[in-house]
Amino acid sequence: MAALPPLILASRSPYRQQLLRQVGLPHQAVPADVDERRHPDEAPHDYVIRLAKAKAERVAADHPDALVIGSDQAAVLGDRVLGKPGTEAVAQEQLAAASGRCVTFLTGLAVVHGATDRREADVVPYRVHFRNLDEETIRRYVAREKPLDCAGSFKSEGLGIVLFQRMEGGDPNALIGLPLIRLFDFLLSFGYPLVSDPGSA
Repeated sequence: MAALPPLILASRSPYRQQLLRQVGLPHQAVPADVDERRHPDEAPHDYVIRLAKAKAERVAADHPDALVIGSDQAAVLGDRVLGKPGTEAVAQEQLAAASGRCVTFLTGLAVVHGATDRREADVVPYRVHFRNLDEETIRRYVAREKPLDCAGSFKSEGLGIVLFQRMEGGDPNALIGLPLIRLFDFLLSFGYPLVSDPGSA
């Protein structure tokens, strides 16, 4: 049986790396140097898949024998795209805007194999319906969890779950930034097993 290409995650995100470790996928993390600014009037769906592809292709250019995973995410509230807040004040403002409303998370996913010039890509949606949140709850949450590097200003794998009324979607890992179900669809098409040998992880 031919050896499988090594996996590279084109990201410095510790959350995405943890998800890959969680499912036993040995990988190397190589951040992609791409301009992540959204183009004027660019639809959120187009934005996340463009960046996911750009990240994977940038790293694949230097590692053609590897299978490179690129991912990017946008949180959409009405006609507004919520980015990573960066400060507690912005995080509080984002959560206040999301209170009692539905935020749609769009996660772009791309897998590129430079040696064969083969590419797979998709956008995976996930919806979060927020509880009605008062100002004090929001302040306490942001101070306690400091979700300043998370689109939408919460960590669903942590205390952020208490902010939700319900969630809708096919893969909750998409909320963390890497939809594992779709990723394994892609990896299976490249010959990766669903469960790796115990000695390989």
